[in-house]
Parts: sequence; structure tokens; C-alpha cells
Amino acid sequence: MLLKLGGRGVRPLSPASAGSFVGRITEDADRPPGDRGREILLAKQRHDVLPAGFRAYLVTQPAASYPQGDVYALGAAFDYLGEGDVVRIDPGGHAIAALYRRHSPHNSFLVTERCDNYCVMCSQPPKERDDSWLVDELEQVIPLASPETKEIGFTGGEPSLLGPRLVSLVERMRVYLPHTAVHILSNGRGFKDAALAQALAAVRHPDLMVGIPLYSDVSNEHDFVVQARGAFDETIRGILNLKHHGVRVELRFVIHEATYRALPTFAEFVARNLLFVDHVALMGLEQMGFARANLGAIWIDPLDYQRELGLAVDTLARAGLEVSIYNHQLCVLSPSLHSFARASISDWKNVYLDECDTCAARQTCGGFFASSTERRSRGIAPIGR
Repeated sequence: MLLKLGGRGVRPLSPASAGSFVGRITEDADRPPGDRGREILLAKQRHDVLPAGFRAYLVTQPAASYPQGDVYALGAAFDYLGEGDVVRIDPGGHAIAALYRRHSPHNSFLVTERCDNYCVMCSQPPKERDDSWLVDELEQVIPLASPETKEIGFTGGEPSLLGPRLVSLVERMRVYLPHTAVHILSNGRGFKDAALAQALAAVRHPDLMVGIPLYSDVSNEHDFVVQARGAFDETIRGILNLKHHGVRVELRFVIHEATYRALPTFAEFVARNLLFVDHVALMGLEQMGFARANLGAIWIDPLDYQRELGLAVDTLARAGLEVSIYNHQLCVLSPSLHSFARASISDWKNVYLDECDTCAARQTCGGFFASSTERRSRGIAPIGR
């Protein structure tokens, strides 16, 4: 079942705060009084009296009386929330958003919706507006996350547009979550500024990687996909600057009608010129945003690019590069590529079809984006037991 990460889901049961606020959920009503100020008590069982001192209260069963402060009835769509999760509550909109889920392996922070690319298949189209409040909020969220979290992604928009504030966020991750990997999804162009690349490296985060898309070995082909003249040259300079300063880089290549033909020569270009990158991800299309709007022009059945994908994987692997295939179902991949396929779709937007119920490979297959309703491969079929 898909998770609803945000929307209407709380109903005030007592006088509410005037504005939105962030807090960490606890189900422990006996938390020390000194810890309660930034925590939201989630009461899934009936309480005759709720203990005082918490920043807010979420209840699923009515209580005989409520303490002074924010008390909300929690909607059923958010009953997955639990100990250690971090949420934003908007009393005026009766809304709640799950900003961090302690037991999920797929946490990511949206740091900005601004971007200097305009990719034809962008799943989250950019918005040109002041959204600095997102970083302000994340500065509150990061200290509330569990230090046992394995990885957190930074997404956009384009994170490098934050400049020093991106560096500050990574520094905050190093201080509060030193054992948590940070994966920044970036178009790489902002790191053409060597000073920004150097500043990011100077944080000395122990497990940092920047994932950067490159869609061709030919500059005008890449620039067409991202709809920005000169983007290829700036992206390459950004990659070189990051690697020069010791920051790990992952190359990302989204496969669709406008890019699949370039797969073999792209792989040769990487093997000859960018052999120092740390990972290459060859990715299936997510049918959201501009991808959905342009689907008639960019959709191609994965069955129809297996030759190009196989050549690219073979070239990259023989060159000693770590290569993965993301967002593809095992039944649409050539058997020789199965060992490179990863279950990469985030849990909150991951689904399986009826055909998957009898598939012998379901446990190792990554499934589908929930948005993959417009087009689907003709190769979708259960793999025999």
C-alpha cells in the first residue's frame, strides 16, 4: 500500500498554534520533562489523561480530557507514523507531513524546488520562487533524526543553487548524524565553481556522494535533454572539480526515447574519460511531471533498448566501474543484466502489479513506480518458478 507522506490528516481537538511547527514523534508518555518540548506524543491507545509538557499530541482515540496545548486527532492515512518519525504540523490547513521516517531506508530531504535545468523528463518540475524556508526547516529536522539512519538524500530542484547553505546542511549532517550517508542529487553545473566544490569537500563528511546526470557523450544532445545551452560543459567541469577535491561522484543516465541510442557511446566516453567516477546508474523513466507531459515523445518500451543497455553495461563493467540498473523490472531485462538490477524505488511510491503475485522473482525485483500507469512494457509477465 502506498504511503501518504503529506496532506490533510489532523483535526484540532484543542486551541492550536497559529503557525506550522516541526516535532519528533514519541509514543513514550513517560519521557523526561526536559525532552518533551520538541516532541509530539502519539497516543494510539486511549488515555484518560494525557501527560503535560509535550510540544503537541496526536491521538487516535478520544481522551477524557486534554492538556493545555496542541492536541490533534490523527487521520487513518497516517497511522504508519511511529516512534522517532519527524513531522510538520500545519494547524490552519489541518495538514501533516512526514519529513523523516526512522525505520525507512528511503529518507530524502527536498532542499529547493529551484533549478537551472529544465529536463524533458523531470519528475519534479522546477519552481522559481524563494523557498529558503525549506533549509530553515531542515536545520530543525536534522538534529531530530536518529543517528542510526543509514542514508539520507538531498534532492531538488538543484541543491547547488543553495551555495553556502548546502555546505552548511552537509556540515549539520556530519555533526548530528556522523554515521549517516548523504547522497546529493545535483545536475553538477553549480560545481563548475571550484570554490563551492572545495567548500563541500572541506566539510569532510565521511560518507558523501553527489549523483550527477549525464545523458550523452555529445554536448548538444545532453543540452537538449536538460534544455539548457552549455550545460554539458558545465556539468563536466563540475564533475572534475568535485573529484579533484575528493568528493565521490555517481553518474546517472535516465533512459528514454531521446537518450537510449547514446548508451553505448556514453559508456565508452565514461570508460575513457571519467574512469575515476565512483558509480554509474542507468535508470528507467518515472512517469511524473514533465515526463508525463512529454510521454508521447519520450516513452520507449525497455524491451526495445536491451541491446544498447547491454552494450553499455558490458563496457562499463569491463572498465572496472561499478554499474547498476535502477527502476527496471527483472522481467523486462535480459537475464544477463539481472545481476546489475537494484531495487531502487522508494518505498512510499513503490507498487507491484497483479502479474507480480505469482512471479518467482518478486522478492528481488524492484517493482514499479506508482505513477507508471500511462505506459507499461509489453514484457511485463511473471518469471516462472
